Formats: sequence, C-alpha cells, structure tokens
Amino acid sequence: MLVSIDHFRGDIMRIRLRAWSLVAAGLLVVGAGPAYGADTSSAGSEAGSVQYTVQDLGTLGGTRSKATAIDGNTVVGSSLTKGDAAEHAFAYDLRRRTMTDLGTLGASSQATGVEGDYIVGESNLSADGPTHGFVYNIRARRLVDIGTLGGSTTNITGLDGDTVVGTSSLSGDVVTHAFAYSLRTRSMTDLGSLAGPSGDSTAAAVSGAIVVGSSSLPNTPATTTHGFAYNLRTRTMTDLGTLGGSSSTANDISGSTVVGQSRTAGNRLTGYAYDLRTGIPTDLGSHFLKAQLISGSTVVGGDGLLASSYDLTTHTSGVIGSGRGVTEVRQISGNLMVGDNFAPNSFAFVARVDNGDFTYLTSLGGLNSFATQVNRQGVVAGSAALRSPDPSTANGPFHAAVWVPHTAD
Repeated sequence: MLVSIDHFRGDIMRIRLRAWSLVAAGLLVVGAGPAYGADTSSAGSEAGSVQYTVQDLGTLGGTRSKATAIDGNTVVGSSLTKGDAAEHAFAYDLRRRTMTDLGTLGASSQATGVEGDYIVGESNLSADGPTHGFVYNIRARRLVDIGTLGGSTTNITGLDGDTVVGTSSLSGDVVTHAFAYSLRTRSMTDLGSLAGPSGDSTAAAVSGAIVVGSSSLPNTPATTTHGFAYNLRTRTMTDLGTLGGSSSTANDISGSTVVGQSRTAGNRLTGYAYDLRTGIPTDLGSHFLKAQLISGSTVVGGDGLLASSYDLTTHTSGVIGSGRGVTEVRQISGNLMVGDNFAPNSFAFVARVDNGDFTYLTSLGGLNSFATQVNRQGVVAGSAALRSPDPSTANGPFHAAVWVPHTAD
C-alpha cells in the first residue's frame, strides 16, 4: 500500500503522543542490542539463534525517508529531498551503499515495488496534477511514464516478471479498469470488468499470467463486487463468485490459489482461498477478514486485532505473535512474514511460518519501527525512528532502514 507523506507524518505525531507507554509496560528492552541502543528481539542470546542488525539507509538530503520494497540487493522507497522541498522515489544498492534519486514525472514520486532490473511506482505530473504509474530501468537509468487507459490517473499494485498491474481511469475519469502493462512490449492492456465496458474493476496482484482483483457486476450497485482472475494468455476473466453471499474481493495470488474476502449466505464476512484448478473455495473463517496474503500453501490475514496464518495443506491455523495489541502482516515470502505490532506503539517484526518464531526489530535509536518487505536472504526493509534530540519525545525523524539477519554465536 502507498502511504502519503502527510499520512506518514500523522502516524509519527500519534506515536509521539503515546511513545512512552510501551516502555512503562516493559515491552522495550533498552541497551540490549546493537549500537543503536534498543533491541526488542525475541531471539534472545541463545547460540545459533537468528538476530538482526539495523542499517540506516539515509535520505536524499531531507529529514525523512521510508523503504517500501526490496528484491535482492535493491531497496526502493521515497525520501524528502534537500530542504524537505519534495518527495522523490529512490533506489538503494545494498552492496555499494548508495542511494539514487529516480526523479519524477513532474512533481513528487514514490517507488512501490522492485523485481530484478525494474522498479515501479507512481508520480504526480504536477504539484496538483494527476498521478501516473512509472517504470524505472536500473540498468538504463530511465524513468518511463506507463500512461493510462485514456483517463487521467493510474495506480500500480503489482509486479511479477515482465508484467505490471494496477488500476487506471478511462476517458472522462468516470470508470476505472484493471490493467496489465508489459515491460517487454511497453503496452497497456485493459482487462475490462465483469459488468462489461461500463463497469469498474481494480487489480490487486499478479502471478505469472494471472491477474486478480475485484469487479462490479451487471445490474447491481457499484459497491457490490466479485473477485476475479484474469488470464493474460487466454484474455478471459473468471468470476470467482462468493461463499453464498452477495459480494467478494480477490486480494492476492500464489501459484493457482487466490485469497480474498467474501460474504456468506448468512451475510457473514470471512476470508477465503480459491483454487483455480478445481474451482473450489475454502472458507478461512472470521480471523482472515483483512489483508489476505498468500505464499505457497500459507495464507495470512487479520481481523483488525490479531493476525493469523492458515495452512491449506493441513487445514490448521495459528495466531501470529504474542496476541498483544494489533498485529498486521505486510508481506509473506516463503517461510518469513514481516509486519507491525501496535501495542500501542508500532514495532516492526519478522516471524517464521514453520515454527512461529516472532522477533521484534530495533529502531535507529528512537522507539518505533515499521517493516514492509523481506527478500530471499531474509533482509527486511522498512523504516525506523532515529533518536530524538528532544528528550520529551521518543522518536526523531524516520529513515528508510534494513534489518540484516545473522546467527548469534
């Protein structure tokens, strides 16, 4: 999810107002970690346990930055520029320890995803103008406007292989459709909707040739949607239906399994997993109402308070973390999950699927931290607070950060 700088500042203000309550509750261990002064790792000091060292990625000259995605040695996000004059997308090379300003399409920009040599994000064309999606080629060092489906705006929500997906307005900005943009041909495909050309649709994720999202239906209110799966090879859109109720959404896909939210025949909200091979949905229950994500056979989601995991092979579920406060998973990749725990302040965490290990991630000297993604090497990207120059507040500015795993002696 793309978070605006205004929203980011609002989070910081709320954190400052409540900053010391977590310390008083005994949930923060001060002076136990690396040189930054705070380590909330649950791994402890047992020999062979995995611990994390935080690294400050800096800024583009301004006071704040945040990391939104990581792939291999490339971290992307956005930063305020010198004098906090503007927000620009950046790419950070973990090997060279260098941050590159990706520029804009006219005004501010934010990078939201990276895979291989390609970075995707969004940029405003002018200070008060519309937002377009962009693709940045790391090797060519070129920022490309991917355009729209005829309207004024595009929003990017997914990247896999050479396919970028998102949502764009059509001519007149009355209708929005899901789209798929090919990095190979530099062309955008309108995926349509279940209600035809006049209906609305949004894309949420892509895996291989399958795009998933939500669409309006024929002869129903615009707020009534069904999840869909669009096959880019056959150019067909499949209505995933519901669990007996009126509406559903599709939020993520891994392999042939789609996850989302649905209403049941009794008008109950529940999470579901849909097998595209068999056409059979699985009711995941009321603990999977929000932010359904999937990797392999593991689904994660939340109910607004607790985060839970569900194994589609064994049909077993479990709570992620301690169960204290509000836990939100931002990404699951293989055996690792990352996200934030609000209790009541925000701590980034990394957790393992196989054994449930749950590790809090330290800040950069302040109190709070946020995690967004993890790469295949287990390096977590996000943002963390610096030490505040004001002793009455817990956090200084937030900087983009990574947490690098290592095995304790």
